[in-house]
Amino acid sequence: MSDAWLLRLGILVAGVVLIAAIYFFGRPRRKGQGRRLKPEERGGRTEPTLGAQIENELAQAPDGGSETVVQAEMELLDRAVGSTAAMAASELGKRENDDFDKIVTLYIAAKAGAVLHGPDIVVAAEKAGLTYGHMNVFHRLVEAHPERGPVFSVANIMKPGSFDMAQIQALETPAIAFFLTLPAPINALDAWEAMEPTARRMAELLDGVVLDESRNALGRQRIAHLREELRTYDRQHAAPPVTRSPRW
Repeated sequence: MSDAWLLRLGILVAGVVLIAAIYFFGRPRRKGQGRRLKPEERGGRTEPTLGAQIENELAQAPDGGSETVVQAEMELLDRAVGSTAAMAASELGKRENDDFDKIVTLYIAAKAGAVLHGPDIVVAAEKAGLTYGHMNVFHRLVEAHPERGPVFSVANIMKPGSFDMAQIQALETPAIAFFLTLPAPINALDAWEAMEPTARRMAELLDGVVLDESRNALGRQRIAHLREELRTYDRQHAAPPVTRSPRW
């Protein structure tokens, strides 16, 4: 085979390769060819992104989703702070006299490693039916008779014990205290039956724990003992029966 023939054969092969290359690279690309496909374009299972997961949860949440809940909380806080600002120097919750002979105390403490935040305390107190007033603390008042003074009060355990609404956003405390001073404007046992479930409700809202006066978890045995003490107190402080003067 002559050199001229080999040269012609090489040119022919190179031409065929060139034509094939032009045909292959000149075709229009199919969708997705030559680029990285997005997860939704791939077949099979795709992992959701965090943003997509949050959007999905908000869409499925009741009552309009988390944004509605947060908005409601903020509106409640604004209403509470707005109304309490005018009551800071009020007489709401002031006792008729400072004489008392017994105090029953409960605490709501933050869980280990946590604190209670001022805005959360305000919202929880509002939801639990407490009123901000005298001494800048919260009170449970007698329905329709607030002038009778507090059934019980709720204070900060950090000095000076009050809740300063001007600084409430920055307030942090390890616990708050419930005080039931006797005599109260209602029977002692009735006052306890109002205070104990209120403390439970606020502890639930604040993600805290209810403690007794010794800073131990409030259990059934201690509750039963306190109820018996307060029944005894009511019996001992009941008004004496009215006796008629004998007729002569």
